[in-house]
Amino acid sequence: MRLRTAGRLGPFLAAIACAAALSAEPATDAGPVRPVAYVIPIRGTIEPALVYVVRRGVAEAERIKAAAVIFVMDTPGGRVDAAQDIVQALRFLSVPTYTFVEKNALSAGAYIAMATRHIYMAPGSAIGAATPMMMTPWGGMQEMPESVQEKINSAFASMFRAAAQQGGHDDEIAEAMVRPEKELRIGDHVISKAGELLTLTNEEAARVYEGRDRPLLSSGTVRDLDELLRAAGLENADVRRLEVTSAERLARFIAALAPLLLIAGALGLFIEFRTPGFGLPGILGLVCLAAFFWGHHIAGLAGWEELLLFAIGLGLLLVEAFLIPGFGVIGFLGLVLMGGGLLLSMVHHPPAGPWWPSFDSLAPALRNLTLSIVGVAIGGAALGRVLPRTALTRRLALAAATSRAKGYTAAPDRPDLVGREAETVTALRPAGVARLDGRRLDVVAEGEFVEAGRRVRVTRVEGSRVFVASEPSPAKEPA
Repeated sequence: MRLRTAGRLGPFLAAIACAAALSAEPATDAGPVRPVAYVIPIRGTIEPALVYVVRRGVAEAERIKAAAVIFVMDTPGGRVDAAQDIVQALRFLSVPTYTFVEKNALSAGAYIAMATRHIYMAPGSAIGAATPMMMTPWGGMQEMPESVQEKINSAFASMFRAAAQQGGHDDEIAEAMVRPEKELRIGDHVISKAGELLTLTNEEAARVYEGRDRPLLSSGTVRDLDELLRAAGLENADVRRLEVTSAERLARFIAALAPLLLIAGALGLFIEFRTPGFGLPGILGLVCLAAFFWGHHIAGLAGWEELLLFAIGLGLLLVEAFLIPGFGVIGFLGLVLMGGGLLLSMVHHPPAGPWWPSFDSLAPALRNLTLSIVGVAIGGAALGRVLPRTALTRRLALAAATSRAKGYTAAPDRPDLVGREAETVTALRPAGVARLDGRRLDVVAEGEFVEAGRRVRVTRVEGSRVFVASEPSPAKEPA
């Protein structure tokens, strides 16, 4: 019985199994998933505002599990602390990293390139020249004592070697890019003589020397990004480029113009305080300060804490100016808070660093703030001379002197009142009101108290002040 039942159900069960297998297959053939090559541009000067953009791109590449992160680079270098933060962001990235040197990867750019696993260079490009330099508050190079220069070179050379080890490159090459006194030799070939800072062209970086099984630094010379992708085996990759938003580009521009914005904002408020009412200079000053904070906030430098600190300081300064006479502790505290808010908004805070900034990150902010203070002082002095002569100020203020020598007086002289008699309407303590020829007159008693209803005589007149003395009371007749 069971055999016959099984024989009848066998074809039916087979049909069900076949239908289930067919339904498990996808209805359409979507094909293989293409790998993603995520391209991040590094062009121009490397500064803290760029760190925000690069970190956003690295996080996005990690999130989508990209097959490669490619830095397209053309930079003369820039801030060491900003480059160090970018290298730090690459340290724990699981995605393979590439650098394509379009034209130059110098100084801090070479430092970032060393931290990537593969370096490709375009024809005519160069990499290297990474000796650190100390900048003055005015933007020029500052001479340093030999011991200080050696200390800085030693620290930067160790950072460069660590980046080269992170990227799998020769750390001797990295050190030769920082220390000009180091001779770089491979076998009998002298790559860099002592006293010469190492900078490699694309051909020199891709050269394979005898006794060495790999190129000196570069994985090859490629004309463009497409050729790099073919060399890396990613010719079928879906290329996604990090789009730097207009707000981020503007933020980098604003961060570079920080001293000018601070000077313009402070001078606008200065003009507003020197002129009555509130008008265009005050609006422009506030707009410049708002643009300053907005740009540094977008660039990842300033947070709401710095803006709040500045706002509290400005509020204290306004209280001192309009509610408290003179200038004291409240006004000084307001200036300190405003300066602290401006200074901290320009300081770069590393992602995993302490809250209090280091001297290296504080120095550029101090430079910008110093430039701003000097600019405001010079501009304020110039405006103090020019502003009173403008047509607007002449319409708002009296330009002519009103001295007595030129015939101006606060009140007309009344010498004719001297010797006239009047009667006090109110008591004089010592000032009060008297009636003279039917007119009420403000008078001042000469020393003693005078009751109301007493006869007084005008003794002298000084401008608008009329001085009187009481008449002696008439003697009473005996009863």
